[in-house]
Amino acid sequence: MARPGKRINDPEGMRKKVLDVAEGAFQARGYNASSIGDLMAVAGVSGGALHHHFPTKKALALAVIEERVAAAVEETWIAPVLAAASAREGVRAVFEAVATELEQQGFVRGCPLNNLAHELSLADLDFRTALAGIFAGWRRAISDKVRADQQAGRDEGTDPERFAALAVAAYSGAMSMAKAAQDASLLRDCLAGLERSALSPSQGGLAARRRNRILPRPRTL
Repeated sequence: MARPGKRINDPEGMRKKVLDVAEGAFQARGYNASSIGDLMAVAGVSGGALHHHFPTKKALALAVIEERVAAAVEETWIAPVLAAASAREGVRAVFEAVATELEQQGFVRGCPLNNLAHELSLADLDFRTALAGIFAGWRRAISDKVRADQQAGRDEGTDPERFAALAVAAYSGAMSMAKAAQDASLLRDCLAGLERSALSPSQGGLAARRRNRILPRPRTL
């Protein structure tokens, strides 16, 4: 047992504490407005201890993106959609759950992935690659669920990739607007728009037939 007053060496606990503090700071204030000195002070760690795990502020941000933001997308979006009866029901459930949670919380900080994508995507290739990879995995999970639905005989007229892209774009845009207006009801407005815009299988087939009648077929060169 450790003697009273003796410092306990817990590198993993210290690393987790720094990630917790950085994740919260980047979400609340942004990457650029969060200084290493402030993060060290809040986490209660020395510069040497922090740099042992994260040699640079960029390394810390990449760890937040790859470990915390990716996990948040997995927990909030991917797992619920894959567990739902259908992709459409999963998407609807996520919008409703997030809107309800934000209304109970009383404020909107925005989507962690969206916030960092706006701030960092043009600043650095490594940031952009990490963020784009999470978006790609998010879309892939939804499109894979649509394909599973289609194998079960549902949603046969839906384009999996387009539906996934539309769902992610609708949510990301809704969260940005909700953050700007501090109004979580915008998520429900965007959900309603998404559900009207996403064609049902029968509507998709009808629209395709209409396009084929109206638009000439391109010539093959």
